[in-house]
Parts: sequence; C-alpha cells; structure tokens
Amino acid sequence: MLAGEASAEAARKTALSEAPPQDAPAEPQAPGRASGTGTEAATAPEADAHGAEAEPAFPVPGDDLAAAFFDLDNTVMQGAAIFHFGRGLYKREFFRRRELARFAWQQAWFRLAGVEDPEHMQDARDSALSIVKGHKVSELMSIGEEIYDEYMAERIWPGTRALAQAHLDAGQKVWLVTAAPVETATIIARRLGLTGALGTVAESVDGVYTGRLVGEPLHGPAKAEAVRALAAAEELDLERCAAYSDSHNDIPMLSLVGHPYAINPDTKLRKHARAHDWRLRDYRTGRKAVKVGVPAAAGVGAIAGGAAAAIALHRRRK
Repeated sequence: MLAGEASAEAARKTALSEAPPQDAPAEPQAPGRASGTGTEAATAPEADAHGAEAEPAFPVPGDDLAAAFFDLDNTVMQGAAIFHFGRGLYKREFFRRRELARFAWQQAWFRLAGVEDPEHMQDARDSALSIVKGHKVSELMSIGEEIYDEYMAERIWPGTRALAQAHLDAGQKVWLVTAAPVETATIIARRLGLTGALGTVAESVDGVYTGRLVGEPLHGPAKAEAVRALAAAEELDLERCAAYSDSHNDIPMLSLVGHPYAINPDTKLRKHARAHDWRLRDYRTGRKAVKVGVPAAAGVGAIAGGAAAAIALHRRRK
C-alpha cells in the first residue's frame, strides 16, 4: 500500500511539474528494431473474420474519465529498463566489471525466460540501490537522459507505442507503471510524450539517495495499488480505463480496468487473457519468440553480446 501511494504521489508531482504539453512532439520512432508497425492502432474498431465490425472504436475520443496504464519492461520496451540503465552506469565507471557481468547475466535470464523472476529483479534492484547511494538525484536524472539515447530509444516496441499514442490522440492521459526507478520511468515517459510514470520510489534526503526504498518495489499487487491511488486522485473511472502488460505478475493491475490488454504475453498471461476474453497483441517475430515468449533476435544488439559473454563465463565456472 505504501509503495503504491508513494509512487502515485511522485507520479502526479512529476507530471504536473515536468510533463510537456499534450501537443508537444514525441521522439521519432526508431526503424527496424522490432515488429509491430501500429497499423492496428487502438482507434480502429475490432472486426470479425468476415470483416464485420464487432465493437465500437476504442479509445473513446474526449472521454476524460479514462486513462491508459502501460507496463514498461517487454511491453513498451524490449528487455528490462533497469539492466539497460546498469550498462550505462558501468560505462560511466559507477561500478566494476564483476557487477556488469551480474547485470548481463540477469538480462540474459530475462530474455531466455521471457518473464520476470522476483529473485532476479530483487537482486537487480539491490545492486542499483547500492550503486546510486550517495549520488544526487539530479546527477542520475541527467545521466538517465543520456542512457535513454544510448540503450533504450531503439528498443521501444512501435506497436505498443502506437497504442499509447491512440490514447493521447483521444485526449487521455497515459502513464507508465513499472518496478523500475521512478526517475528512469519518468525520463522514458517524457521522451515518448506520455503523461508520466508510476515507478519504484528510492528514498532521498536533501536530493541525495540514501540507498533505501520508500515502501516496497512497485511490482505485482503494488502496481494495482498505485493505479488505484492515482485513479482516485485523478478522478478516473477505472471501468473506462485501459491497462497493458506482458506479464502474469500484472494480472492484479489488468483486472482493475475495464479494458485490459495482454501485450507480448508470457504463457501464464496468454492463458489467463484467453480465459477472460482479454485483447491480445504480440509484436514479436520469429518462431522462438512465439514458442518461449522472448523478444526476436532482431534488435538484441550489444546487450546480447554482453549477455552471451556472461553465460559463457557462468558455464566455464561450473
């Protein structure tokens, strides 16, 4: 509860003070990095096999009681934001090669499994907290902007971005909801032209990180609490809102809204979505992606090389 409320409060403050106007231009879409061109944008009505319109257009233009909530890792972005952030900090000598190998191994596991593992994610968060302890929030925000350009911009799923843009075009607010640090999530939201972000809140005193969290990481049920708290503060009708995620861990958040979407879903979420007649979108390509739920080989880039090296190192030590 504390994590959700803290995240909602931080998100609203950041959105009010830093978010660009709704008509501000968004970052240009990176070509050729992922499948999904957004041609099936959410504003188009769903159709059945005979081409007949099955339901009205969504989102509904001008519905100011509705908003959209997007998970980040593997929903909006290929891979996990915290791992990309770790690579950028290593490049700036925030930590040693041994710690980079751990980040790379965690990223490799994430790609191979295609789902979030609480133990791996907790280890990554603990590593990140120890690394940023004693640094200024303003310093990490500035570095985060650079890291976005270096490692994250080309890993945005165009199809998911088109869905988010459809909500913005309908006059609705769009929020990222992620276990990643709220500062990192806020940078990504701003660069994509979204309203703001709900994320894990790291404690700071006088603008300096203490190495502790405010509440728990924003993961699983905590995401649902954050969305509920934000919706109450924004006077939204959750039945008219939409939520998007790839992970079964986010079923509590998806179940809150009237329009849940499974995006690039893991096996458990795909099964749950089909059982509950939720909409599905899959922007991955390739047989392997379909079978085990990991991003396609295209666009893996440098992080795959680092991950492969970490795997090789792990095997030699066995």
